[in-house]
Amino acid sequence: MQTRPLGRTGLNVPILSFGASSLGQEFRRVTLEEALGSVRAALDCGLTLIDTSPFYGRGMSEVLLGVALRDVPRSDYLLCTKLGRYDLSHFDFSAARVAESVDVSLHRLGTDHLDIVLCHDIEFVPMQQIVDETLPALRKAQAAGKVRFIGFSGYPQKIFRFICDQAEVDCVLNYNQYTLQNTRFADETVPYLAAKGIGVMNAGPFSARLLTDAPLPAWLKEPEEVKAAARRAADLCRSRGSSIAKLALQFSLANPAIATTVAGSANPANIRAWAEWAAEPIDQELLKDVQAIFAPVKNVGHTEGLAGNN
Repeated sequence: MQTRPLGRTGLNVPILSFGASSLGQEFRRVTLEEALGSVRAALDCGLTLIDTSPFYGRGMSEVLLGVALRDVPRSDYLLCTKLGRYDLSHFDFSAARVAESVDVSLHRLGTDHLDIVLCHDIEFVPMQQIVDETLPALRKAQAAGKVRFIGFSGYPQKIFRFICDQAEVDCVLNYNQYTLQNTRFADETVPYLAAKGIGVMNAGPFSARLLTDAPLPAWLKEPEEVKAAARRAADLCRSRGSSIAKLALQFSLANPAIATTVAGSANPANIRAWAEWAAEPIDQELLKDVQAIFAPVKNVGHTEGLAGNN
């Protein structure tokens, strides 16, 4: 798997990383065999950066990862977890909870250090607390050797300048906004981050199944015109003997300014297919035609979090 540098951290990360949210049964019931098999498949395919959170399965994802990684040399993978979001509407970014959350994640994951810790979905809280309290508490965990690099994650573009204009972070993660349909992250934010030497991580190349052949989930927040365009694009890809998921993944991986793209599944076959797609050249003619379908709805998304944070 090709790698890229993650900002100024000194880490070289695979362009495709393994997202472990599915291990927390966030989207469907998962068997233990599927969970353990997906981690093995990810490592076998070179997806050696693993992204999780205490929010995923309310701890289940971290626990299952700890089991799956028990006999794997620690030098063979990088761990990124998060803190601050613990349930759909339960957020706690206090310094005390930072210290506790780091220790709990270390225990669940069966390790003595976390490579990356991100403040999770900060757009749902008054963000000045992240600057004044949360990040300084994370720096203490870093100084203690428990955490190597720190940052934050979220959906709205506004959050990145709000935090990074006031505080130093090592890396950030945005989701669902560097895709075939929505490139706001690269258009509006990535150059700003690159100028500061901040590591750039992208998640959600399939935009919550929008850019797949799977039935669209009822909870998908994108507007109807975006969904309709995605169905037309999927039909076109099928008619050309390809799939919109393949094109979507290849598109997200191709941007050299984005160190890694996180994709998640508890199906080992999916992970192996993604690794194969990552090694194949993108169909430029198909890409051009799909982008034409999305042109009327390009960068159309939804709001997320507190009104003032969008």
